[in-house]
This record gives sequence, C-alpha cells and structure tokens, in this order.
Amino acid sequence: MGKYKVAINILLLSVVCYYLLHASSIIEYKNDIVIKIHVGTFTSIALTIIISLFFIKYIFLKYESNNTNKITEDIVETKEKYVKRAERMIDRWSGKQQQVDRKNPTNEMILHRNSVDQDYSTFYNETPKLTPILTECEVLVVGGGPSGISAALAAKRTGADTILLEKFGCFGGVITTVGMETIGWYRYEGTVESQGGIGIEMERIAAKMGGTIKWPYNDSECLDADYFKIVADHLLTEAGVRPILHCSAVEVMLENNQIIGIITESKSGRLAIRAKRVIDCTGDADIAYLAGCSYRKTPKDEMLGVSTIFSCSNINKERFLQYTEDNPATYADWSGLWTQETSGKEDQLRTPYLDKEFQKAKDLGIIPKTSPIGGSWSSLTDAGEATNLNLVYMTNYDCTNVMDLTKAEMEGRKETLHAILALKHIVPGFEKAKLRNFGMTLGCRDSRKIIARYNLTGDDVKNQAKFYDSVGIFPEFIDGYNIIILPTSGRYFEVPYGCLLPLEIDNLLVAGRCVAGDKISHAAMRNMAACTVTGQGAGVAAAISLRQGVTTSQVDIELVQNELIRQGVRIH
Repeated sequence: MGKYKVAINILLLSVVCYYLLHASSIIEYKNDIVIKIHVGTFTSIALTIIISLFFIKYIFLKYESNNTNKITEDIVETKEKYVKRAERMIDRWSGKQQQVDRKNPTNEMILHRNSVDQDYSTFYNETPKLTPILTECEVLVVGGGPSGISAALAAKRTGADTILLEKFGCFGGVITTVGMETIGWYRYEGTVESQGGIGIEMERIAAKMGGTIKWPYNDSECLDADYFKIVADHLLTEAGVRPILHCSAVEVMLENNQIIGIITESKSGRLAIRAKRVIDCTGDADIAYLAGCSYRKTPKDEMLGVSTIFSCSNINKERFLQYTEDNPATYADWSGLWTQETSGKEDQLRTPYLDKEFQKAKDLGIIPKTSPIGGSWSSLTDAGEATNLNLVYMTNYDCTNVMDLTKAEMEGRKETLHAILALKHIVPGFEKAKLRNFGMTLGCRDSRKIIARYNLTGDDVKNQAKFYDSVGIFPEFIDGYNIIILPTSGRYFEVPYGCLLPLEIDNLLVAGRCVAGDKISHAAMRNMAACTVTGQGAGVAAAISLRQGVTTSQVDIELVQNELIRQGVRIH
C-alpha cells in the first residue's frame, strides 16, 4: 500500500509546482530569480492541498477498511473450507458416498459422420456398383466382445434369428483379442450385482470348463484368454446363434431413418447383410457413426489411454508371490502416477499393482525415464506363466484414427521390452522372464459415445440412480479419469434402456462401452461386466420389438423387463 501513497504524493506535488509556476509572477532582483506569489494564489493553493490531503486520507481509510473486511472474510472462508474438508474426510472413512462437484469442465465434442475432423486434400470417386446380399436375419449383432456375445445370446434366447459378426478370427473381444482376462475384477467383500446375467454365466461356464484362475486379492475370476475362445464358441453354438468371423462392417443400409442392414468386407469380397434390427457392439460405435448418429468424443489429450497387454513365461511363481507379500501394494499407491479421487474405503485394499519397481529401474538407468510403464499383474500359472500383464499404458492416442492405432501398436511393443527388462532386473521371480505373447490388438478404453434418448451422468453412477426403463444393475464401480471407486458397500445403480437408443436412427441399438453418457459414467460403463448388462438388454429389446411389430424406440419396456427377469437378470 505504501508505494501507492508515494505515487499519489508525487503526483500532488507536481500539480502544486505546476500551479505555482503558472499562477505566480517571476521577477529578477539583483541577478537572482524571485518568484512572487500573490496572496489569493497562495490561499487557493493552501486550500487545495488541505482538501486533497483529507480526500486522500478518506480514500486510504476506506481501502484499509475494505481490505480488513476482505481479510476477515478470507479467514472465515478458509476455516469453512477446512471444516468441510474434515467433514468430507470423515464421511469417506465411514464409507458414506457424497456428490463431488469436480472442477473439471468437459471439453468433449458433439460430432457426427459429416463432421470434419481430418483435412483430406484429395478424393477418389468410387464407381457405383451392385452389392450381393450374403444373408438375412432378424437381429444382427456387430462386434463379438462381451457385449456382443451377451446381445446375441439374449436375442436368440428370446426367439429371434440372430447373427453375430466379428472382424477377428475369434469371439471374446477384449478378453481374447487384447488379453484382458477379467470380466470383473472389482468383487471385494460387499459387492452387489446381478447374479443371473450372461456376464456371470460366461464366467461360470469358463470355470466349469477349467478356463479360470482366481484373481489375487478378492473373489473375482481371471479367464484364460485363449481358452475363452472355446468357451465363447460353445455358448454361441449351443444357443443356435449364427456366427460370422473375419468380416468387417464398412457401411450401413438405411431406409426412412431406419437401419435395414450393413455392408461388409472380407475375403469373400464386399457383401451385404439384411437385418430387421442391428445392435452396435463394436466398442467405438462404428455402426452408429456410419449411420450418421451424433456422438460425443473426448479430445485426444484427455482420452483414457490405450494398453499393450502381454504375457511372460519362466516366472518363479513362489518367489514373486513372496515379494508381493513382503511389499504389499494398495490402491493408495495408484496416486504415484496421478492425483486420484476415491471414496476413502478403497485406499488400504490390496491390489496387484507394480509402480515403484519401474521407477527404480528408471533411476538406475535400466529403462528410459520417459517409458509409460506401471500397472497391474493378475494371473500366475503353476507352469510359470504371468498373463494379462497390464503394464504399458500410453496416452494421447485416438482409437478411431488408423495412424494413431498404427503408432500405438508399435510403440506398445517397444515399451513392452522395456517393461520386461525392468522386471528382470528389479522384481524377484522375474529374473529369467521371457516374452510369451502380445494381445492380438491394443486395449482401447475411450472413443465415441453416442448421444441417446438418455445420457448417463456421473451423478447417476455415483448416487444409485434408478430408472423406470432399467435393463439391469451394475455395482458402483468407477475406474477412469483419475477416479477409482470400488463397490465394497453394496451400492449399485440401474442401467436405463434410453442410453442404448440413438437419437437419429431407429431399429439400431448400441451396447458396450459406447453407450450414451459423460466422462465419469463412461468410467463405469466401459467395464466388461457393464458391457454384458447393456448387451443383454439390447438383445432382448431387439427381439421383443420384432415380436410386437414395433420399432426399438416404441418397444414396450415392461415386456423387455419381463423377459430379462425370465433370463435371470436383476432389474432393480
């Protein structure tokens, strides 16, 4: 404040001097310069100075009073902030859930097929030609991952002639092609979920067929990724679903804003499949995108990262497990790479997490300091195999951009070698580790999310939302965007049919991680077990709409719910 007083005083003195020089007489007396000040002038100057001083004093007093009040208000506000923080901490320790107003404004873009997201300078005009019809069906499911398998089985069990189309040579999606072997790894004590859905059924059948291993620290199951290919074949064949592998959907067939089929490309050429209902289980909403549906997309630098999943052999299982017991990791340790939000109850739970080991390897110069390595292990076999090593996590890649996918695939393989090198030097039990295999493709977490009749929110998944059009329940499990909340308190939310219904195109349903919602709801719905919930709901709804003779947007939700209940699904 002192520097402002000096500045004002200097300004005032300058004004006075200027006034003196111009309002006074200047004479010369015996070679000296003399300034003769008139009495009137002197009086006016004196009054001006006195009034100015009082005015300045008034301003300073008022400012200091306001400043004092502001300081007092800041102190009160600070006290209130810490009181609220303490109250929230107590709530978190007690397991009580609260609504969090995250100061994280969304930058997601609303787009559609004609949105310009790449600048192509030249084009090629394809010659129109007739496309042969490969086959026809009532319900066509595109994408054979957990949501697609669930949708196809549910539709067929409801009585619809169903085809399941997959671009790879096996069904299972993220389980079999990526190597992520857990449909749900969140089953700590207290978890409540539907015990009759197809997702649970897939795990139970895999276990009966000898294709599972217990997850390290809770009741979840790890699926053998290669063996699950056989499990998926068995489920689909037994149900009577018509399978098509090695076939990609590249275009859609539309009439009057209704989808009537898709165009495919494969070794058999460019062929069409007619269908009365189509379910998009591609993960990236490829069919909805091709049909012109609007969708939400997070900017690339904010998207959840992609992973290269790999497996190792020659592991000393006993030595490694002893190391993890001597150096237990908890969910609080996840904060080593980022600032995360939890509900408090997760912090001290055990987790198969490796992070400080790779930091040590970087400090010792074993691997580059820029390597994006850190994550979880899960399955260990008696044969010395460590599978589903989810340790290479890379950001700033768009899974709908072919050049990004190319770069990420190659970068992931390079970083895998760094990860194995670090494990061999730092982690007991991995001294003789060898690369066993990579997943067939990247693990992608985030891309397009459709805009639907209802768009799920973070508040919905955090606060046990209920919906009249529920097609199933899912535990309060959120994993993404720096949030980890585990369903240990029995909380769950209902999944609405509305989030499967695109706005623009009818007789098209969307299931899996590309259902409608914001970033936080996506952190829940992207999980494989949630994908099986939306897949089964979509499959039943498609078949019931055919039985009723109405479109998917007009289907009687009560009939859909009744059929889901008959199939063992918990609705509320």
